This record gives sequence, C-alpha cells and structure tokens, in this order.
Amino acid sequence: MPTLWLITDNKPGHRSQLQGLAQAMAARTAIETHWIDTPRARHALLHWLSARFPPGAGLPDPDFILVAGHRTHLAGLAARRARGGRLIALMRPSLPLGCFDLCVIPQHDSPPTRSNVITTRGVLNTARPDRERKADKGLFLIGGPSKHFAWDSAGLLAQIDAILSATPDLHWTLTTSRRTPAQTESALLALRARGVDVRPVSDTAPGWAMAQVACSAQAWVSEDSVSMVYESLTAGAATGLLAVPRLGATRIAAGVAELQREGLVTTFEAWQQKGALHAPPERLAEADRVAEAVLARWSAARD
Repeated sequence: MPTLWLITDNKPGHRSQLQGLAQAMAARTAIETHWIDTPRARHALLHWLSARFPPGAGLPDPDFILVAGHRTHLAGLAARRARGGRLIALMRPSLPLGCFDLCVIPQHDSPPTRSNVITTRGVLNTARPDRERKADKGLFLIGGPSKHFAWDSAGLLAQIDAILSATPDLHWTLTTSRRTPAQTESALLALRARGVDVRPVSDTAPGWAMAQVACSAQAWVSEDSVSMVYESLTAGAATGLLAVPRLGATRIAAGVAELQREGLVTTFEAWQQKGALHAPPERLAEADRVAEAVLARWSAARD
C-alpha cells in the first residue's frame, strides 16, 4: 500500500490541490495518507543538511511526498533525503525542476517538455460531479481584483442582472471570495430581494462552494477567479465567464482565452448573442489523469 506524505503550508488553494491528487489516487488503489505542516525555511534547511526530518517522526516511510507552494519545496527535499520516496511538486516550483521526481505544472505557466513534467489544464482540485445535480440550480462565484485583473462592480452587477432576468425559472445561489471588495459584496447582498441565496464567503464553511458547484447545472464565474473556473469545469457544470477588466496580456488571461477557444467556457458576450449556456464538450478530470500517471510510474518502478 503506497504511503503519501502531504506537506502543506495550509493555504486553502494549495491544500485543495494536494487533496485533489490524494483523493484521485485513493480512488484507484488503497493508500495511506499523512498530512504534515511545513516547517519554517530555516528549519527545513537544517533538516536537509542533517538528513533528518523530525516532522515525519513516527510515520511510515513515504512512497510519495507531495508538496504545493514555495514554502513546502525545501521541506519536501529534506523529507526525501531523510526518508526516501518520490517527490512530486504541484505547480511550477521555485527550485530547479530537476530537484523533483515529478512536477505537475499548469499549461498557462508554459512548462518545458521534460520526462519529469506533466502539463495540466489549470491546477488540480477536489471537484467532482454530484449525482444529484439539479437542472434548475444556478451558481454565481464572485472573485475580486488581483494582479491580473482590475474590478468593475457596476459592470459585474449589470451582467448578473441580465442573467437573472433571462432565467426566471432557475434557483440561484451566489457566493463571494476573500478578494471581493466590501462595496461589491454589499451590493450583491441586495440580490436577496430578488430571490438569490447570497452567501458571503465569511458565512460559508470550507468546501461549501465546491459542494454547490458540484450540484449546479450551470455556474457563472468572474473570470479573475481562475481556480473557480477550473473547479466548475471539473465538476462538469456549464460554465460562463463574467467579464472583468484585464490588466494586459498576462499568462492567466491567456489561459482563460484558451478555454474560450476550446469551447469549454462561454463568455457573457457570447451568451448574450446565443441566449444559452451549454455544458462543456468534456469534463476536466486532471487530478484523475495525474493520479493514473503517478501510479503507473510507481508500479513500473516496483516491477
């Protein structure tokens, strides 16, 4: 039975990636999973120099060490040096790629072609379709300004108003993110008067939004929220993009544009022209694909 060490900095997005791959592996074979909080960089360096890894004391030796986030990379190297196992980095690492047995890197980060690199469409996540998906359920996932996108509350509200007016038979839920400006969130709360179940992120439990997208027939995501876009596609929901101002031709914006070209998402402008939001031609299942590749390599190494 493979043993996984998941070294985490406890950032929600990074934990979701680690958990997504671990769950996909567990769906294919029996595994033993252990979560380890990453030590401080100075301590991780000392662990590497001493070839000891105290955070893993008392745990079985790992077959795989999964890391996500720059703070976890040195700890992963120290763990592998002390206890063995194959070191897998999720997202492009800050250290040279050759330091890792495998790097799982999103396409928008332009990874090189190497034997130890797997390219993915977006980052891994825990989303899965729900068998109880409701045809009359819709979801709005609202982000906020970032280094890649600016913000236009009035424009966003106008798009939501148009969608609500065109879909009187749908039951809508809306949630925000930690980046959503307070002014925007206040304006969104007013949508409760129109029957929208508005749930600010501060009022939701971890994993709530993921459960909502899994059972929603369609989801509209503000295009700054790239991780939410990929979660919606992984859940198999018909996914629309709410337009927000882009700050130039960034790699993130380019990744979103590629999803549009592939027909996986529908822009608000295209929806206005067609009047419909269609399910994607295929459901993204990147965690499953990576899990199969990882286990195939492990099996080959054991034969």
